[in-house]
Order: sequence, then C-alpha cells, then structure tokens
Amino acid sequence: MNFLPENLNKYVLAHSQPEPELLQQLNHETWQKVNAPRMLSGHFQGRVLSMISKLIQPKYILEIGTYTGYSALCLAEGMQKEGELHTIDCNEELLDFQKRYFDKSEYGSQIIQHLGNALDIIPTIDKTFDLVFIDADKHNYPNYLEAILPKLKKGSVLLSDNVLWGGKVLEPISKGDNDTKALVHYNKLLIEHPQLETVLLPIRDGLTISRVK
Repeated sequence: MNFLPENLNKYVLAHSQPEPELLQQLNHETWQKVNAPRMLSGHFQGRVLSMISKLIQPKYILEIGTYTGYSALCLAEGMQKEGELHTIDCNEELLDFQKRYFDKSEYGSQIIQHLGNALDIIPTIDKTFDLVFIDADKHNYPNYLEAILPKLKKGSVLLSDNVLWGGKVLEPISKGDNDTKALVHYNKLLIEHPQLETVLLPIRDGLTISRVK
C-alpha cells in the first residue's frame, strides 16, 4: 500500500537507488509463483531497509518473517563481513525458495534460516542484535517486542513493518479484529516505552524505527 499519488510514487522511485538485479528476479518470481505477493517489501522499501542497514553496519541482524527472502537480502547489504542474519518464518513451503536466492547472493553463508514459531526460536539464538526487523503475524507484535528486548543493547535499532495497517489503526476496531487491536497496542508500546525512542515513517503501510536508548 502506498500513501502517495501514483505520479509522486514514480518520482520517488526514479530518484532512489535502482533495485539490484537479483532482487528484481526475486520480486518477479514472487509475483509469478507465491501467494500474497503484496507482502513483499519491494523496490522502494527494500532500498530504505538497505540504507538503514548500511548506516548501522550491524554485525548481528534478526528478521521475524522471512516470506520469500527479499527484505533479508536488503538488510544483509549493510551487514559486517563476519556478521550473521537470522531470519525466522513458519512457512516450510518457502524454505527452498528463500535459500535459492540467498545462495545466489554474496551473503548466502551468513544468512541462517529458522523454521517455526518465532517466540520459541528467539530465546534459543545466543546473540545480541544490532538490528531487528519485524514483519510477521501482526497479533504477535507486542509479544515479539517483549521477546527481543533482552537481546538488544544501547543503540540497537528495531524496525517494525505494517504499523499503519491500511489506515485501520485510526478506525474503530471491529469485533474479532485481533491484528488491528494488537498493532494499536504495539504502536502505543513503542512510543511510550522508556527504553526506546521511536519515529513512525509513512512508507508504504507504515515503517517504525525505534532505537534503544
């Protein structure tokens, strides 16, 4: 979802770094073969993720929600040469798809795939993360925050996707809409948390940057 008019969105893309060829291929194949391709970060947001990672130069990255691996490859562009990117997803059917593109990249040996429930897996990863990207099941965002905070240090950066949720965060919450309810709660947690400083960017469906104080 984009909040800019189409002509301005095209201008933004034309004045941002081009999408790398491997990611163009991944983007194309995702739209051809995988369900819900709109979940893909895509060209512009991908370049934003890449730029943030390059500015931070993280040694250890955690991604919650791999999908087809596009955002992981973007984040890996700023990773240190001896670094690791741990990415977690519960969809076994996409593991081989992800790995094929990871192995085509220069970061294949540094990207570690985890299959299963992120809330079970996060405590087992013995790392302190410099950069975390959350883009998974929305109703668990508050739980993910609780799980990852002990694995962050001063200066670590947390990125949270889809925090505007198509504008639903401004609307009355429908009965049974647990995703919107959780995101409204999560956004409040981020802005009020004493350990975090946060800015919400209106990029695509909303991208929050939070930094550990």
